[in-house]
Amino acid sequence: MRGLAWILAWWMVVPLVPAGRAQDSGPKLNLVIVEGEGAINNIRQRTAREAIVQVQDENHKPVAGASVIFLLPSQGAGGTFANGSQTLAVTSDSQGNAIARGFHPNHAQGQFQVHVNASSNGRTGSTDIHMRNEALAGAATATVAGISIKLFVVLVAVGAAAAAGGAYYATHSGGGSSTASSVVTLTPGTGTVGAPGQ
Repeated sequence: MRGLAWILAWWMVVPLVPAGRAQDSGPKLNLVIVEGEGAINNIRQRTAREAIVQVQDENHKPVAGASVIFLLPSQGAGGTFANGSQTLAVTSDSQGNAIARGFHPNHAQGQFQVHVNASSNGRTGSTDIHMRNEALAGAATATVAGISIKLFVVLVAVGAAAAAGGAYYATHSGGGSSTASSVVTLTPGTGTVGAPGQ
Protein backbone atom coordinates (compact mmCIF):
# COMPACT_ATOMS: atom_id res chain seq x y z
CA MET A 1 0.00 0.00 0.00
CA ARG A 2 2.80 2.38 0.77
CA GLY A 3 4.22 1.79 -2.72
CA LEU A 4 0.86 2.57 -4.33
CA ALA A 5 0.50 5.76 -2.25
CA TRP A 6 3.99 6.88 -3.33
CA ILE A 7 3.17 6.34 -7.03
CA LEU A 8 -0.09 8.30 -6.71
CA ALA A 9 1.72 11.17 -4.95
CA TRP A 10 4.38 11.23 -7.68
CA TRP A 11 1.72 11.43 -10.41
CA MET A 12 0.12 14.39 -8.70
CA VAL A 13 3.43 16.32 -8.51
CA VAL A 14 4.97 15.52 -11.91
CA PRO A 15 3.02 16.95 -14.89
CA LEU A 16 1.98 14.32 -17.39
CA VAL A 17 3.27 14.63 -20.96
CA PRO A 18 1.34 12.75 -23.64
CA ALA A 19 3.31 9.90 -25.20
CA GLY A 20 5.26 10.89 -28.31
CA ARG A 21 5.14 14.62 -27.49
CA ALA A 22 7.98 16.53 -25.89
CA GLN A 23 7.41 19.35 -23.47
CA ASP A 24 7.48 22.77 -25.13
CA SER A 25 10.56 24.60 -23.89
CA GLY A 26 9.39 27.97 -25.20
CA PRO A 27 10.83 30.24 -27.87
CA LYS A 28 14.46 29.77 -28.85
CA LEU A 29 17.12 31.94 -30.40
CA ASN A 30 18.36 31.25 -33.92
CA LEU A 31 22.05 31.77 -34.64
CA VAL A 32 22.85 32.53 -38.28
CA ILE A 33 26.51 32.24 -39.29
CA VAL A 34 27.48 35.45 -41.10
CA GLU A 35 31.21 34.80 -41.49
CA GLY A 36 33.74 32.10 -40.69
CA GLU A 37 32.00 28.92 -41.89
CA GLY A 38 34.52 26.89 -43.91
CA ALA A 39 37.29 29.46 -43.35
CA ILE A 40 40.92 28.40 -43.74
CA ASN A 41 43.32 30.04 -41.29
CA ASN A 42 46.98 30.41 -42.29
CA ILE A 43 49.05 29.22 -39.32
CA ARG A 44 52.34 30.31 -40.93
CA GLN A 45 51.25 33.92 -41.25
CA ARG A 46 49.03 33.74 -38.14
CA THR A 47 46.10 35.15 -40.12
CA ALA A 48 42.52 34.10 -39.55
CA ARG A 49 38.92 34.97 -40.37
CA GLU A 50 36.71 36.32 -37.62
CA ALA A 51 33.68 34.28 -36.65
CA ILE A 52 30.47 36.36 -36.85
CA VAL A 53 26.95 35.23 -36.00
CA GLN A 54 23.64 37.04 -36.05
CA VAL A 55 21.30 36.35 -33.14
CA GLN A 56 17.64 36.16 -34.23
CA ASP A 57 14.39 35.54 -32.38
CA GLU A 58 11.78 32.94 -33.32
CA ASN A 59 10.46 35.34 -35.99
CA HIS A 60 13.96 35.75 -37.49
CA LYS A 61 14.27 39.32 -36.25
CA PRO A 62 17.71 40.48 -34.96
CA VAL A 63 18.15 40.38 -31.19
CA ALA A 64 20.28 43.18 -29.74
CA GLY A 65 21.98 42.82 -26.36
CA ALA A 66 22.11 39.01 -26.36
CA SER A 67 24.97 37.37 -24.45
CA VAL A 68 27.07 35.35 -26.90
CA ILE A 69 29.93 33.01 -25.98
CA PHE A 70 32.45 31.68 -28.52
CA LEU A 71 34.27 28.53 -27.37
CA LEU A 72 37.39 27.09 -29.05
CA PRO A 73 38.61 23.49 -28.63
CA SER A 74 41.01 22.90 -25.74
CA GLN A 75 43.29 20.58 -27.76
CA GLY A 76 44.38 20.06 -31.34
CA ALA A 77 43.65 22.54 -34.12
CA GLY A 78 42.10 25.78 -32.91
CA GLY A 79 43.66 28.85 -31.33
CA THR A 80 43.07 31.57 -28.79
CA PHE A 81 41.33 34.91 -28.62
CA ALA A 82 43.06 38.24 -27.95
CA ASN A 83 42.85 37.70 -24.20
CA GLY A 84 44.79 34.40 -24.52
CA SER A 85 41.68 32.42 -23.61
CA GLN A 86 39.75 29.84 -25.60
CA THR A 87 36.49 31.47 -24.53
CA LEU A 88 35.21 34.89 -25.59
CA ALA A 89 32.03 36.53 -24.29
CA VAL A 90 30.49 39.37 -26.31
CA THR A 91 27.14 41.14 -26.62
CA SER A 92 25.21 41.29 -29.90
CA ASP A 93 24.99 44.76 -31.44
CA SER A 94 21.90 46.63 -32.66
CA GLN A 95 21.80 44.41 -35.77
CA GLY A 96 22.01 41.25 -33.66
CA ASN A 97 25.59 40.59 -34.77
CA ALA A 98 28.22 39.14 -32.45
CA ILE A 99 31.85 39.18 -33.61
CA ALA A 100 34.67 37.01 -32.23
CA ARG A 101 37.45 39.59 -32.58
CA GLY A 102 41.11 38.85 -31.94
CA PHE A 103 41.17 35.17 -32.92
CA HIS A 104 44.69 33.79 -33.50
CA PRO A 105 45.10 30.24 -34.87
CA ASN A 106 47.51 27.89 -33.10
CA HIS A 107 50.18 25.81 -34.87
CA ALA A 108 48.11 22.61 -35.12
CA GLN A 109 46.79 21.80 -38.60
CA GLY A 110 43.33 20.35 -39.14
CA GLN A 111 39.63 21.00 -38.85
CA PHE A 112 37.93 22.31 -35.73
CA GLN A 113 34.68 23.83 -34.55
CA VAL A 114 33.95 27.11 -32.82
CA HIS A 115 30.97 26.40 -30.56
CA VAL A 116 28.67 29.40 -30.08
CA ASN A 117 26.02 29.81 -27.35
CA ALA A 118 23.62 32.75 -27.07
CA SER A 119 21.04 33.75 -24.46
CA SER A 120 18.57 36.59 -24.06
CA ASN A 121 15.55 36.96 -21.75
CA GLY A 122 15.35 33.24 -20.97
CA ARG A 123 15.78 32.19 -24.60
CA THR A 124 18.85 30.26 -25.74
CA GLY A 125 20.39 29.03 -28.97
CA SER A 126 23.63 27.46 -30.19
CA THR A 127 25.53 26.58 -33.34
CA ASP A 128 28.96 25.40 -34.52
CA ILE A 129 31.23 27.20 -36.98
CA HIS A 130 33.56 24.87 -38.90
CA MET A 131 37.08 26.14 -39.64
CA ARG A 132 40.44 24.70 -40.66
CA ASN A 133 44.06 25.55 -39.80
CA GLU A 134 46.59 25.04 -42.59
CA ALA A 135 50.25 25.90 -43.11
CA LEU A 136 49.86 27.79 -46.38
CA ALA A 137 53.29 28.36 -47.90
CA GLY A 138 53.89 31.23 -50.28
CA ALA A 139 50.36 32.60 -50.33
CA ALA A 140 51.70 36.14 -50.70
CA THR A 141 54.31 34.99 -53.27
CA ALA A 142 51.64 33.31 -55.38
CA THR A 143 49.59 36.49 -55.38
CA VAL A 144 52.56 38.63 -56.38
CA ALA A 145 53.58 36.13 -59.05
CA GLY A 146 50.02 36.13 -60.40
CA ILE A 147 50.06 39.91 -60.67
CA SER A 148 53.47 39.84 -62.39
CA ILE A 149 52.27 37.30 -64.95
CA LYS A 150 49.18 39.37 -65.71
CA LEU A 151 51.30 42.49 -66.09
CA PHE A 152 53.68 40.67 -68.42
CA VAL A 153 50.79 39.39 -70.58
CA VAL A 154 49.35 42.92 -70.82
CA LEU A 155 52.75 44.34 -71.81
CA VAL A 156 53.20 41.68 -74.49
CA ALA A 157 49.72 42.37 -75.86
CA VAL A 158 50.34 46.13 -75.93
CA GLY A 159 53.72 45.59 -77.62
CA ALA A 160 52.20 43.29 -80.24
CA ALA A 161 49.44 45.80 -80.96
CA ALA A 162 52.00 48.61 -81.30
CA ALA A 163 54.14 46.53 -83.65
CA ALA A 164 51.11 45.60 -85.78
CA GLY A 165 50.00 49.23 -85.90
CA GLY A 166 53.48 50.36 -86.89
CA ALA A 167 53.67 47.75 -89.65
CA TYR A 168 50.27 48.75 -90.98
CA TYR A 169 51.23 52.42 -90.97
CA ALA A 170 54.53 51.71 -92.74
CA THR A 171 52.86 49.75 -95.54
CA HIS A 172 49.85 52.01 -95.98
CA SER A 173 51.16 55.53 -95.62
CA GLY A 174 51.86 57.87 -98.45
CA GLY A 175 51.63 55.73 -101.66
CA GLY A 176 54.94 54.08 -102.23
CA SER A 177 57.32 56.34 -100.36
CA SER A 178 59.80 54.35 -98.35
CA THR A 179 59.65 54.76 -94.60
CA ALA A 180 61.98 53.48 -92.00
CA SER A 181 60.59 50.54 -90.10
CA SER A 182 60.46 50.88 -86.36
CA VAL A 183 61.25 48.18 -83.86
CA VAL A 184 59.45 48.00 -80.54
CA THR A 185 61.38 46.33 -77.73
CA LEU A 186 59.75 45.31 -74.45
CA THR A 187 61.82 44.75 -71.36
CA PRO A 188 59.95 43.47 -68.31
CA GLY A 189 60.86 45.40 -65.18
CA THR A 190 61.35 44.08 -61.71
CA GLY A 191 58.48 44.35 -59.24
CA THR A 192 58.76 45.28 -55.63
CA VAL A 193 56.84 43.83 -52.75
CA GLY A 194 56.04 45.75 -49.60
CA ALA A 195 53.48 46.00 -46.87
CA PRO A 196 50.14 47.59 -47.88
CA GLY A 197 50.15 51.36 -47.75
CA GLN A 198 53.91 51.72 -48.26
